[in-house]
Amino acid sequence: MANRPEQRFDFDTPVERRCTGSLKWDRYKGRDVAPLWVADMDFKAPPEVIEVLRKRADHGIFGYTRRFAPYREAIAGWFERRHGWRPDTEWIRHTPGVVPALAAAILAFTQPGDGVLVQPPVYYPFFATITGRGRRVVENPLVFTGSRFEMDFADLEKKLDDSSVKLVFLCSPHNPCGRVWTREELERFARICASRGVIVVSDEIHCDILFGGARHVPLADVSEAIRDLSVTTVAPSKTFNIAGLSTAAVIIPSKRLRDNYQSVIDFLHIDGGNVFGTLALEAAYTKGDAWLDELLAYLAGNLDFIESFLAERLPHIRLIRPEGTYIPLLDCRSLNLSGPELQNLLVEKGGVALDGGHWFGTGGTGFARINVATPRALLKEGMERIERAVRSLVKFPGVDSRTFQA
Repeated sequence: MANRPEQRFDFDTPVERRCTGSLKWDRYKGRDVAPLWVADMDFKAPPEVIEVLRKRADHGIFGYTRRFAPYREAIAGWFERRHGWRPDTEWIRHTPGVVPALAAAILAFTQPGDGVLVQPPVYYPFFATITGRGRRVVENPLVFTGSRFEMDFADLEKKLDDSSVKLVFLCSPHNPCGRVWTREELERFARICASRGVIVVSDEIHCDILFGGARHVPLADVSEAIRDLSVTTVAPSKTFNIAGLSTAAVIIPSKRLRDNYQSVIDFLHIDGGNVFGTLALEAAYTKGDAWLDELLAYLAGNLDFIESFLAERLPHIRLIRPEGTYIPLLDCRSLNLSGPELQNLLVEKGGVALDGGHWFGTGGTGFARINVATPRALLKEGMERIERAVRSLVKFPGVDSRTFQA
């Protein structure tokens, strides 16, 4: 047997996160609930990131900050190294996060009443971002084949033939479906959008979390036509667990679109940035490769653990094995519960919090999104709580308990 590479980083030791202002852990403060929801890892950031933040804290002065050449070079270098695409540093603009970038895009590229297309089940802030400023959600639902979700291209063409659709939100890799879109899929998607002149905001925040040989293809690198209609949002926040530092980037090759976007950012006065976030981004994107490679191996092991656990103890529930992201779906449709019923079952009977599949819109009911980016001991505890919840269904109103007998 070949020797396994020596582990440099500790992903096994749990870190106490209660009472730290953590959205993930303190939402259920005072209750015995294991949080396996929201895309927030339970791992410390890479040592190189922690060290640069420690040094900056020791400096003791935290005035207004700006991003200079090292910030943009770090982003361009990372995408060249990890994804084979080097964006021009002039294309890069700031955003506090991906969702603020989506909101800025709504203001920059649409008018009240315009349609914005999404592909549900999809990251639920997409919907609120659209409707919150008087735009219309136009759905192009993904199709579930029984093992994975796929784009419905015929429906996409039909929906984009409506001239009121001015913008598309693409999720790539897709959250929560775990798809890493192939180049062929993206080429077809790009042809449909570009032929109609529709701008695409591509949320690629999960692009570094890849499994089983999957390769992320940046939308802006698919064709020249879609490049000039693309707005790509990226961040180190999911990859390196630094979302609380509120630092992300937007890559916009078209000067016209870039200027429109920047005018909104300037109007909202959110271009200043976070001094710690800027330094963390630079450190993560220049020194974080080894940490990420080890993380991906650990996450793959967690996915293997879930599949084995379900096969042995909960065969009626199935993991939709993700090609990317660490927040895959569990297929719980055999339980015959509504979205709220499933959520209530998990939290109240099992003491475990997952993201309700129905939160993600059309096609999500009957699924639950689980966060596997946690030490294996905590994941095991969470899975045992899911088992406890399901086995309580013999007492659950309206459910035939014979479904769950071994």
